Amino acid sequence: MKNNVVTCRPSTFMLVAILSPVLAAGQTRTQPAKAGILLEEWQRGVCFTPAANPGMKMYLWFYEWTLFDAIVPGQHSHGQYQNPRHVSPSEAWIEAPQLHLRIRAAEDGADLELTATNKTDTNWPELASIIPCFNPGPQGSRNEAFTDEGHEKTFFRGPSGFERLEQREIHFNARFKDLLRAVSPDLSFVFSQKWPTSDRDAVTGLLIRVSRGGDWVAGIAWEDFVSVQGHNPWFCMHLSVRVGPLAPGQARKIRGKVYLFKGTREDLWEKHRAQFPSVVQDDRSRPR
Repeated sequence: MKNNVVTCRPSTFMLVAILSPVLAAGQTRTQPAKAGILLEEWQRGVCFTPAANPGMKMYLWFYEWTLFDAIVPGQHSHGQYQNPRHVSPSEAWIEAPQLHLRIRAAEDGADLELTATNKTDTNWPELASIIPCFNPGPQGSRNEAFTDEGHEKTFFRGPSGFERLEQREIHFNARFKDLLRAVSPDLSFVFSQKWPTSDRDAVTGLLIRVSRGGDWVAGIAWEDFVSVQGHNPWFCMHLSVRVGPLAPGQARKIRGKVYLFKGTREDLWEKHRAQFPSVVQDDRSRPR
């Protein structure tokens, strides 16, 4: 991957707000949605900028990879990020082939809704998924507070609670291990050379990273997922969104969330449990 210097671009709405502080008598200004996060356009997707601390921004590359015959045939393929999009400070959408991502800014990050539509003439299997890349930014505009170069501050949920995402192994959703073994009995896949299969499974579609100083937290969540993985060249967090099974012509919606706020890992987990109660109801463990 090229380490291009890429910066977020404020939307037209933000520039108008800055350049037009005073309105004529009788005029009213449309107020943006109250949010702790401002959305900005980025070459590969959208970046999330805390209004109170712009230096703590995070980026979403939509999208980087496919898994298990999603969108195109094959266990693993490159995604596409040069897609039509609209970005304002409070909401955004990205239209990729067979995928539509809607983003709404929130006090604690952003609400995500992904619509996947199978426009091919073949079935997408149960494991079909895509990987958006949640990361601290490319070289040149990277948020160093969230790089986690020591692999000590990135966590997923295992059967016993929080576990460190220590290396580049891929941790599969425990629910789908039988389906994965049906594809490959020894859990060896075309991507295994770069992402070896871990013997530690994930149980919740959530990845969390604590900032270097420990006072900020970032995370990404999807209500349906196949795997978690990370620590690639962009210091990223990969949470694969399950878009299958889908027959030709069918569509489904998957809800997700970006978290970015001043707080702790446990604060984020409590928010996630409240916002996704049906997804985490089987995760009975407590944070360690």
